[in-house]
Amino acid sequence: MNFFNKIAEGLSSWLAKLSETFIEGNRYEWLIDGFINTLIITFGALVIGVVIGMIIAVAKYFCEGNKKLRFVNWICDLYTTVIRGIPMTVLLLVFFYIILVSADGVVVAIIAFGINSGAYMAELIRSGINAVDKGQMEAARSLGMSKGQAMVKIIFPQAIKNILPAIGNECIALLKETSVSGYVAIVDLTKAATNIRNKTFDAVNPIIMLALIYLVMVIIMTKLLAILEKRLRKSDGR
Repeated sequence: MNFFNKIAEGLSSWLAKLSETFIEGNRYEWLIDGFINTLIITFGALVIGVVIGMIIAVAKYFCEGNKKLRFVNWICDLYTTVIRGIPMTVLLLVFFYIILVSADGVVVAIIAFGINSGAYMAELIRSGINAVDKGQMEAARSLGMSKGQAMVKIIFPQAIKNILPAIGNECIALLKETSVSGYVAIVDLTKAATNIRNKTFDAVNPIIMLALIYLVMVIIMTKLLAILEKRLRKSDGR
């Protein structure tokens, strides 16, 4: 009986500590604001990353074997090499303190993470395009389509289906990478938890709460991607 009493006392003490950490002073609102900023940064950067990735991948596809576009291919390679070679935290600091000094922190983070994501998305999308049988482009051209039309109507849709799991992994990685936004005074989810920890001197509950929130977000994203993949397979008759 004493064992269960100790458990009850411990649980009661923990709940009281949770209330003191998050409820008193409405500090839970800090987490909500940080959560919103994290979502804004993640999805804003994702849009930028996908757009840049598509442009780079398609450009490199059309540059293959075309000497006139050699400079374009070089620019694309330079971009992916430089961006992938710089750590995300350093890139964020460069944009915040050097390139976009007067811009809002969240906007800076969206651009920095988007540009970083674009370099990885470009390689993912390019691998998907290259995985499509080259005969399909030739067949489309023989039907009177331009290269651009064939890319949009035939090649690109198949490429996206092939690399959707990899793109999903990149989205999840991007979500977790945004946890370094606090380096440039942005109150994202991680920074909000850190502020609560510093204010309450509770080093356990804010970190546990932070980990749980990220875990739930990743699980939800994984489920949504699984549903999307399932629907795409159905559309293919698989």
